Amino acid sequence: MFMIEVGEYKVKEGLHYTKDHEWAQVLEDGTVLVGISDYAQKELGDLAYVELPEVGKEVSKGDVLCELESVKAVSEVYAPVSGEVVEVNEELEDSPELINEDPYENWIAKLKPSNLEEELGELMDAKAYAEYLESL
Repeated sequence: MFMIEVGEYKVKEGLHYTKDHEWAQVLEDGTVLVGISDYAQKELGDLAYVELPEVGKEVSKGDVLCELESVKAVSEVYAPVSGEVVEVNEELEDSPELINEDPYENWIAKLKPSNLEEELGELMDAKAYAEYLESL
């Protein structure tokens, strides 16, 4: 996977992005990993706490998936697609800073999507997201 550089921010190709700076990666089994972009983690600063969603929680696209707390602020992470939380990245409970180290490797939750085809079309690819970042 390649990265697009937008100033100090990196945008990973092959992912789908929201305007709220979440990313979604569709896995071979049809599940979707969700995380936050490099832009989001840099804007938040050093993460101190990740409130992971409950496994089994049903979310609609745009719903609050979880909360991240940094020394600067508390920020909500929104679901980029609708579905059921089937797994969470438990390493983040003890080490939220992993997101600061690599926001694209350290996903937050895995969803079993319920309306993937339609909702993926509403997200930006890496190139469109990079252009969006340039407009901010």
